[in-house]
Amino acid sequence: MLKLVVTVMATLPVRSAPARSLELIDSAARAMDIDRARRVYVNRNLRLDQIELVGFDMDYTLALYNQPRIEDLSIRATLLKLVSGKGYPSDIRELQCDAALALRGIVVDRVHGNIFKPDRYGYTTRALHGRLPIDKAKLSELYHRDRMRLSNRRYAWIDSLFALPEAVIYASLVTYFDRAPPDVPRPPYAQLWEDIRECIDMAHRDGSIKTVVSADLPGFIERDPALAETLHKLRSSGKRLFLLTNSAWDYTNPVMSYLLDGVLSAYPSWRNYFDIVVVSAGKPEFFTEERSFVDLDAEGLPLVKSSDGPFGRGRIYSAGNIKEFQARTRTSGDKVLFVGDHIYGDMLRSRKSSSWRTAMVLQELEHEIENHDRMAAQLGRLDGLDHQLTHLDSELNERQTVMRSLQRLSTEELDGTGEAYRNAAKRKVKEDIDRLRVELRETISRHKALESEIDAAFNPHWGPLFREGYEISKFGEQVEAYACVYTSRVSNFRFYSPMQYFRGPRDRMPHER
Repeated sequence: MLKLVVTVMATLPVRSAPARSLELIDSAARAMDIDRARRVYVNRNLRLDQIELVGFDMDYTLALYNQPRIEDLSIRATLLKLVSGKGYPSDIRELQCDAALALRGIVVDRVHGNIFKPDRYGYTTRALHGRLPIDKAKLSELYHRDRMRLSNRRYAWIDSLFALPEAVIYASLVTYFDRAPPDVPRPPYAQLWEDIRECIDMAHRDGSIKTVVSADLPGFIERDPALAETLHKLRSSGKRLFLLTNSAWDYTNPVMSYLLDGVLSAYPSWRNYFDIVVVSAGKPEFFTEERSFVDLDAEGLPLVKSSDGPFGRGRIYSAGNIKEFQARTRTSGDKVLFVGDHIYGDMLRSRKSSSWRTAMVLQELEHEIENHDRMAAQLGRLDGLDHQLTHLDSELNERQTVMRSLQRLSTEELDGTGEAYRNAAKRKVKEDIDRLRVELRETISRHKALESEIDAAFNPHWGPLFREGYEISKFGEQVEAYACVYTSRVSNFRFYSPMQYFRGPRDRMPHER
């Protein structure tokens, strides 16, 4: 009888849940089944079941840009401004710029016209003057003799995809002016940096860049087909969503419409996904100052009177501050998760100014993981060479210590037999030392060649984004310190339950590993 009931039940149509909900349930794959490039990586424990409010930045977070195209547009617009507004030579408009000259985590030395990549301790093993490598002696003279304070105004930290064109232009123009004839006016390196910063800011403010992007959104922004499903999944779990972007309404609206309008029938407009929309937020000042919120009309113009009390769903706000935001949402602390891409404006300032939890979107992560997997064999060999170098160094040091001990033995302390024994021992130890030195040189040479091969696979100038030599890069350290979790795109969260407990790895001291 039991078997008959089960058979009959199995033939009945499933009507207990909408088809869409079943699809979402089926899509909740376990982490082990998720492609590595699509996983969410955990620095510190994060319980989504305790999150009530999830916020998103727009640019480089919800809206992922075609990086080569947006960089080229930014570079061309800035070079044009330098010629028309600053009197730079007109031929720089045709300058060929190598996008690989910049990646997040490099530092511009505006006094000397250099760019370098520090590790987590601020130490650097590679640098460029313009587009040309700096030799070790010069590198040591500039950056190893005294402690570097990267907060000094001499240095400019490149920590966002938005800032990469600035560094590319700077490196290219340093080399351009270094090679220019003597009669070409040459700005000081520091002034060159200031001019670039001023012109690229002007190109963003006056619409030189955003007007072009808005006219060709499919050409500049990737429309992730899984983004809508991800936001719906979060909303369906009872979480409220908010948008917090520095972009103005006249740019935010068309971009968000392109990304989300009409993707799911339950959300005819992108604004239906969000309980709160804040534009022109002015991060990081949003987290550090106390500017009032301004209510905007449907055209993005300020209303005569701004509201107070709880935020209204369907309303548009600009500016504001975190203190008032938390009061009006009646949610604060670790009940809020903010998802952004900017290590300073989104991650660091929100972490230092509040107890908000943070998720960082790293668009480059897919490229890094792809190369890491492709170079797995070489990385394994590099680890082997690291162990071999450690062993050879130890063995060589031990043999040299023995040689010094043998050499200190006084002739008066030895009879003829002892002297002969010592000389034989010295010959044997010297043979060992000579052999070990040859092995060490050969291993160092193989290690350098292999490390160069691996670095070139990631970036020909700087190597992997998250590493610098034997250490985590300064940028990698900041991601580790300020992002609770990180991933390559917002839609990766759809692979996990909205109640997911993201558990971070147990951290260990070297002696505990």
